[in-house]
Amino acid sequence: MNDQFEQVLRPHLPYLGTDQPLPPDARLQELGLDSMQAVELLFDIEESFDVTLPDDRLTADTFATPTSLFAVVEAEREAVS
Repeated sequence: MNDQFEQVLRPHLPYLGTDQPLPPDARLQELGLDSMQAVELLFDIEESFDVTLPDDRLTADTFATPTSLFAVVEAEREAVS
């Protein structure tokens, strides 16, 4: 997980305080990511990282933790490079 990714992710996590660290294995749902915010997060990720996440990667497992989501983003970035 890098700083850019964390900056995109944090605004979608209402239960994570601005001064709290974001653990890589934190459960995003427990930090307040709901289905509507996940869609908004997806748009923000696609715009910020210039990727399109395929439908088959848009699963609960992908959006489970920062690490799982970042892994999918990185895989898509590598695929278009």
